[in-house]
Amino acid sequence: MNNIILHTDSNIRNTFFFEIGIGISANSFLLLFYIFKFTRGHRTRLTDLPIGLLSLTHVLMLLVMAFIATDIFIYWRGWDDIICKFIVYLHRILRGFSLCTTSLLSVLQTIILSPRSSCLAKFKHKSPHHISCAILLLSIIYMLISSHLLVSITAISNLTTNDFIYVTQSCSILPLSYHMQSMLSTLLAIRDVFLLSLMVLSTWYMVALLCRHRKKAQHLQGTNLSPKASPEQRATQTILMLMSFFVLMSILDSIVSCLRTMFLNDPTSYSIQLFVVHIYATVSPFVFMSTEKHIVNFLKSMCNKCLCLH
Repeated sequence: MNNIILHTDSNIRNTFFFEIGIGISANSFLLLFYIFKFTRGHRTRLTDLPIGLLSLTHVLMLLVMAFIATDIFIYWRGWDDIICKFIVYLHRILRGFSLCTTSLLSVLQTIILSPRSSCLAKFKHKSPHHISCAILLLSIIYMLISSHLLVSITAISNLTTNDFIYVTQSCSILPLSYHMQSMLSTLLAIRDVFLLSLMVLSTWYMVALLCRHRKKAQHLQGTNLSPKASPEQRATQTILMLMSFFVLMSILDSIVSCLRTMFLNDPTSYSIQLFVVHIYATVSPFVFMSTEKHIVNFLKSMCNKCLCLH
């Protein structure tokens, strides 16, 4: 079976656990920063809550994935049917929560950047309560769409057929009927198109606003030199970078997933998919930390202390 190949490949195992370790450490550090910021009563931005929730989601998702990885790369007695359903479904829900929060983050940054004359300006003064409700609503919809996993996920020990998709050494996904598979594929496609469209539209709008602001600044200064970016512009550039990276990883994940479907249980495509799915969760906290002056100054001081000790 293909799981033996993954189980015995130490390079894949070490690379994957290294990715998870880096991601958990970085997201935990970012989460602690925002908890400290909220509890100390510092001035918060509209995007602080979604970024804090996103880092918390990524910590939980990577922890669950580390638990799943032990059943992929480390041989042991395995899980029963209930644990398989719970663990795999929880990981899928956390992935969906990450997608929903990232989409909302792009929309919020668009609202922040929009001028006062824009129809989006009235949403600038919405409370964190409204933001939390929006994330919760999107996540509930995602949970309902993904609920089929509670039926299709099963322990390999319960299987009487070889026609299944390997998840871990203990768990697999049973094939669904044609009509059920078509309905689920349609719902998932609608969900992904809707959320990714929000990202693309908000990204396009932010790029248009930044270009317009740049032209106005150059015209007022009478020079072609780029003026220093404002905090709002730097935050927007960060969101644009993340959105572009997220969309790229989503497209790559879809391609690898299709390849895995075409070549059932192919270990190479599965190992690539495992790595690709969690790249965004690992990289995103570093991008956010690079825009926080307090974190940058803290890391610089730590580096200087380390250099002095050596």
